[in-house]
Amino acid sequence: MLNGWLIIDKPVGPTSTQMVGAVKRALREGGYPKVKVGHGGTLDPLASGVLPIALGEATKLSGRMLEADKVYEFTIGFGTQTDTLDAEGAVVATSDRRPTLAEVEAVLPRFTGAIEQVPPAFSALKVDGKRAYALARAGEAVALARRKVTVHGLRVRHPGEGWGPDGVGMDASLRWHDVLGEVTLEAHVSKGTYIRSLARDIAYALETVGHVTMLHRSKAGPFTLEQAISLDKLGEAAKARSLEQHLLPLTAGLDDIPALPVTPDQAGALRQGRKLIGIAAQPGLHLAISGDTPVALVELAGDELRVVRGFNL
Repeated sequence: MLNGWLIIDKPVGPTSTQMVGAVKRALREGGYPKVKVGHGGTLDPLASGVLPIALGEATKLSGRMLEADKVYEFTIGFGTQTDTLDAEGAVVATSDRRPTLAEVEAVLPRFTGAIEQVPPAFSALKVDGKRAYALARAGEAVALARRKVTVHGLRVRHPGEGWGPDGVGMDASLRWHDVLGEVTLEAHVSKGTYIRSLARDIAYALETVGHVTMLHRSKAGPFTLEQAISLDKLGEAAKARSLEQHLLPLTAGLDDIPALPVTPDQAGALRQGRKLIGIAAQPGLHLAISGDTPVALVELAGDELRVVRGFNL
C-alpha cells in the first residue's frame, strides 16, 4: 500500500478533481493496489503548479493543506476586467490607463500584511446554501462579505526571473518609468486568500482595472515545485512500478509538527483512540511516533494527550 504524498506539477486545464482521477488511473494502469486518493487544496483549472496529492493514510492530512500558506506567481493584465476576474470570463469594465513600474511598486505595501478582500463572485463559497459561482453563472447578483487574510510577501517578478522547471521568462529588464500593459507578481499568502481579488484590488489602487492572465502556484505548505512531477512522468513511473521514488512520506505534510516518541504500549493505546495521561511534552500538536512509524497526530492539553488523527500503518 502507498501512504504518502505525490506532488504534481498541474498543467493549465484540468481541475484538481480530474488530477486525482489521473493519479488513480496511473495507479491502476501500473498495477498498484487500490488506495484512497485526495488532493491537498484546490487549484483552479486556469492555474498551474504545485498540487499535493495524498495517498492512503496521508489523505487524513489533506485538510491541513487547506490551512497552509501558499506562494503564487500571477500576471495582472491591465485595462480589462472580467466577471470571473481571470481570462475565462466576459469583459465587464475597461480602462485606457496603464501604470508605470514605479506606481506598481508604490502600491504593493498597501496589500502586504493583514488585509481585507472581497472574494470573487465566481468562487466556491456558499451563499444561502448555494455555491457563489452557480448563482453568478445564473446571472444573479452575488454579495460576498469582506474577509481578513494575510499577505506575507508581495513583490514584482522582473522579466528574466522565470518560473517552473523551464525557467520561462523574458530577456529585457523592466525600467522604473516603463508603462506596463501587464505585470507579474509573486505573493506569499495565508489560507483563504483569493489571488483574483488581489489582482482586482491592485488594479483599482492603480486607478485602472485588470484581471489575472496567468496563475502559477510554486509552493503549497511545505511542498515546492522542485518536488513535483508532471503528468507524463507520473504515468511513466507508474508503468515502470517506480512511483515510490517520487512518493514523499506521510510525515512530509507535518514538517512543522514536533515528533513525540511513544512506547509500544502507548502506541497501542493511541491506536485504540484512548487518551494518555502524564506525558511530558509541550502543549499543542505533536506527531506520536513508535520507532520510525507514525502512530497519530495528537494534541496535548493540560495533562491529557488525545488523538486528533490516527494512522493505520
